Amino acid sequence: MKNFTTNHSNLYSDIMSLFVLVRVRTVGTRSWLKILIFFIIYILSIGSCTRSYNAVSNTIQIDNSGLITWSGAVPAAILKTGEYPLWFQLTQDGPVYIESIEDAVDTIAFTPWPYALHISSITESGSNLVMAINRDGFLLLSPGIINVQNIQLPEDQSIVMYRFPGGEIWRLYTVGGFVLYDGNPVAVLYLDNRFMNSNLLQPRPGIWSFNMNSNIIFPLVIPALQLFPEEEDWGIDTLRLGADGFYYYRAVKRDSYSQITRMYRTTNLAQSGNEISAEVFFGSAVRQTVFSHPSLPLLPDGFVYTGIAEIGDSLFASWEEQADYSIGAAGFMLIMP
Repeated sequence: MKNFTTNHSNLYSDIMSLFVLVRVRTVGTRSWLKILIFFIIYILSIGSCTRSYNAVSNTIQIDNSGLITWSGAVPAAILKTGEYPLWFQLTQDGPVYIESIEDAVDTIAFTPWPYALHISSITESGSNLVMAINRDGFLLLSPGIINVQNIQLPEDQSIVMYRFPGGEIWRLYTVGGFVLYDGNPVAVLYLDNRFMNSNLLQPRPGIWSFNMNSNIIFPLVIPALQLFPEEEDWGIDTLRLGADGFYYYRAVKRDSYSQITRMYRTTNLAQSGNEISAEVFFGSAVRQTVFSHPSLPLLPDGFVYTGIAEIGDSLFASWEEQADYSIGAAGFMLIMP
C-alpha cells in the first residue's frame, strides 16, 4: 500500500492530465466531457487532499469534509473515440497524442527492433486490452470511465488508458514474451546482444507483472522458468502461447564466443516443461500477418500495422515505422468503425 498527501495544485495537475490526450471530433460528444472536467475542477477546490493506492476499484471518493481519495491504479488518460482516428506515439514518458500519423514521420531515429520502443505483444484480458511495450512497461486499455462518487457517467465510446512503467530495468532489456499466468499479465525480459555487445548480465528479476491496485509493477515467479540457475546467467528470451495450447519458451546462455540454447513446451507454467527440437519450437510460432480492416486509415510509406483488436465498440491497431530490422516511430490508433 502506498499513501501520500498532496496539495490542490498537484492533484489538479494529476487529474487534469487525464484529459490532455482526449480529442473529440464528433458532433454532440463535447458537452458531457466538459461537464466532467468542470465537475472535477469543482471537487478540487474543496479541502486538503490525500490519495491512496489501496483498492482494486478505480474510484474518486469525496467525504463530507472534502477529503479526496483515489483508489487503485491512476489512469494516464480517458479517451473518446469517434469516426476520426485518435493517434498515439510511444515515448519514454508514455504514449503521446499526435494530430495525425504524418506527424510521426522521421521523428525517431531508426533503432534495431530489440532496442526500440514498440508494442511487443497484445493480449485480451476480459474486456481489456493489455500490452507489453518494449523498453518501457505495460499499457492497459479498458472500456468505460472512472466513477466519481458513484455518479454514473456516459461510457459509450470511452476508453480508459493506464500505464505501468517498468523503470530502468525495462529501458535496459528486451521483452521476450508476454502471456497470462493465473490471469496475471506476465512479461519476460532478456539481454539481447545480436546487434550490439553489452557487458550487462541477464536481468534479475526477469519476469514482471502488474495489477490494478497501483501503477507499480512487480516481479513474479513462474515455476516452469526456474529450471536454470541465475548464477550461470541463463535468460528466457522467448515465451509464448501456441495455437495448440502449449506454452513454448527458450532459455539461452551467452558468452563471448558461443551461445547455449534449450527449447521447451508445457501445458502448465506451474510445472516444468519438456525439451523439444528447434523444428517443433519454430513450427509453433505465429506466421507474419498483414493486418487489414476497412476502417483502418492508410499509413505513410514505410509504416505498417502490426496488430489489430477490438475494445468495446472501438477498433485498436498498433503501428510501426520500419526499415529492414529497425524501428523508428511506433504507437497505436483508435477509431469507431
